[in-house]
This record gives sequence, C-alpha cells and structure tokens, in this order.
Amino acid sequence: MLRDQPEPLTQAALVRVTGLHANTVREHLETLVRRGLVARSRAEPEGRGCPAWLYELTAEQPETSEYADLAAALAAAIARTSAAPGEDATLAGEEWGRELARNRGAAPSSPDAARDHVVALLGDLGFQPEREASDPAAVRLTRCPPLEAAHRHPEVVCGVHLGIVRGALEEYGADPAGSDLAPFSEPGACRLVVPPGAPRRRDSRRPERTNAVVMARGGRGRPTRHGAGRGRPSRLPAGESGRWHPSR
Repeated sequence: MLRDQPEPLTQAALVRVTGLHANTVREHLETLVRRGLVARSRAEPEGRGCPAWLYELTAEQPETSEYADLAAALAAAIARTSAAPGEDATLAGEEWGRELARNRGAAPSSPDAARDHVVALLGDLGFQPEREASDPAAVRLTRCPPLEAAHRHPEVVCGVHLGIVRGALEEYGADPAGSDLAPFSEPGACRLVVPPGAPRRRDSRRPERTNAVVMARGGRGRPTRHGAGRGRPSRLPAGESGRWHPSR
C-alpha cells in the first residue's frame, strides 16, 4: 500500500485506506520500521499535541513485489469463485510451489536438505524466514509480501503459502505431511512448521495435476478426493482419472 502512495501517510490514513484495525496497522508498521523497509518521521506540527508519525517506503524488492501482486490476485479470484476457498487455495499453492521449485532446478534430496531448500525459497519470495535454533522444524516468517490481501482473505492467502511449502517439499523429494502454518501467531510473524519427513516416492503413473492458473481465472469445479487418510497420499481407484494429493 505504501509503495502506491505519492507521499508519506499517517497511521490513521493507513487504517482508513486498508480498513484494518489500528492495532494491526501499528504492529506491522513497527515491524517494517525495525527491518528498515519503512521510514518514519514526524509531521509538521498543527495546533496542540504531538505531531503524528508519517510512514513511507524506503526500499522495494521488485521480485517480491511481483510475487505479492500475483498472490493477491490469486487470493481474490479464489475467494470470489470457490465454494471451498481454503482447500482450493492450498491446492493452487501446491502447484505453484512445485513450479517454483522446478524453476530452481529442484532434484530429489534428503528431507533435511529439502527443508533447507524450501526455507531459502521463502526467503527469495520476501518472507524473511528465521530459523529457531532450538527447533529446526520451526520457522518464523517475519514478513508477509501480500500483507493486505492476507488480512482481507486470511484463509486463502495463508492456504496458498502453506501449499507453496508443501508443493516445493514434494518437488524436492520430501513428504509434505505434517507441515503447517499458524498465521499471525505472534507479533510481527507467522509460524511455519516444516518437519523433516521421510523421502517421498515418485510415481511415474501420477495423474495430471490441477492447473493453479485455471483456478485463478475462476475455473469451475474442484478436484475430488478419494480416501480418508490424513497426511498421506490418497490413490485413485483403478480406471478413474484425475489427480491425487495429500489429504488435509
């Protein structure tokens, strides 16, 4: 939002523009200021009282801005057209994550290496991940590139992000079962859990995947799940077509 403004904005102005609660806006502004992405300065005094703070963008990363715009557009399309937006968002994110990993030359690796690759991918997308020394499976995402969209459609945006993690893990040869995302679980961060699951077996007979772009354009219908197992791939009965995916 700040990058689209011709001049610095006050917190009150940002609250009006975004429609978010003042505490939410203040929390994220403070995080952006601490990380050097937003500059804060005092406005010119007008009458009594302390002048308001003004906020403006200090730096922009084009590659993360492009991702944020795409994620926001996808979230809006899924929220508008889907009967099960959270589920469809995760499915679309899984396809996106696979594509991102393939573009980085993904090859099957150990579960720990797959997790490292995925955390690096999230860093390149602008999430500024921080690993917890006491728990290698826990990752703090201290920045959300599509932050405004995440507040408007939290189930969808966070579903896409979790799907990206799961899809990328799968492309790197790891089982995505057990990965989870807790949105806004602490001030200025979301908590991602990426456990070192067992290596995933590749199936050359794997059905064609659902195209996330079709979902983003409002394609009708959702992939049908077969099987009720949680956290493991569900196979299609013989003779049926479609795709399989990890159950939620």
